[in-house]
Amino acid sequence: MFGRKPKIGVAFGGGGARGFSHIGVVRAFEEFGLKFDYIAGTSAGSIIGACVAAGKTWKEIYEEAKKIRTKDIRTSKIPLVPSKTDGIQNLVKNVLGDINIEELKTPFSAVAVNIKSTKEVCLSHGNLAKAVAGSCCVPGVFVPVEFDDMLLCDGGLQNTIPADIPRYFGCDYVVAVDCHKERTYGTDSQKLFDVLSCSIRILMKSNAVKGYVNADVVVAPETKRFKATKTEGLDEMVEEGYKAAIDAIPEIMKLFKKRKPFRQKKYSDPSEIDFV
Repeated sequence: MFGRKPKIGVAFGGGGARGFSHIGVVRAFEEFGLKFDYIAGTSAGSIIGACVAAGKTWKEIYEEAKKIRTKDIRTSKIPLVPSKTDGIQNLVKNVLGDINIEELKTPFSAVAVNIKSTKEVCLSHGNLAKAVAGSCCVPGVFVPVEFDDMLLCDGGLQNTIPADIPRYFGCDYVVAVDCHKERTYGTDSQKLFDVLSCSIRILMKSNAVKGYVNADVVVAPETKRFKATKTEGLDEMVEEGYKAAIDAIPEIMKLFKKRKPFRQKKYSDPSEIDFV
């Protein structure tokens, strides 16, 4: 055990379209040759995480991101009627293929919530497109995703920044990416969607805390000026992610240079998570 290189994981957090900033973070990781042993992702972070786990470069991910339009993801034309997640699933299939999670090059988990049991679900096996869609399934915006005997919704309801997940799979250190650190703003609106969105932000604020606690280094781009529901500002978000990651590189490199691993305590109760 002494002298072996530590296993290092990365956790990409949720944040809607602000998740484009993850692409810039991946760019910085590539430039410094950082290869992670385990990848976890919640919501938008599950899309980027899956791409990285499949071996896609930041440039390839960026080129695919430029093609994304909100109307292709939120397909319902009727107000207050949730969209199916077909758009998300097709996006994943078009970019990565119709594959299972275990076929990815790097071990990967997408985090979702089973609304039948109310428990967090760590998806490490099964259809990748469905798992990612379930992780991205914001309540009220999308119809819950059927996965085995579960009904999946956005993982951010329980675990916005899943830094604890790589630890469950043997990682000694974890780098977390929070693409929505300013998630605490409220609303003056009484419209259903605005109130629902604000409620979800409140939930995700508390859930983000354990992500910070379980991470050894947190990369947190400045994304406050961008909208979670709009794809405008892609290039700026990528740049913010890149800058934040570059700032964190010295601390991240220290983890990669450590020779003696030190397994930190997991702060989440595994009995509260279903591993699939």
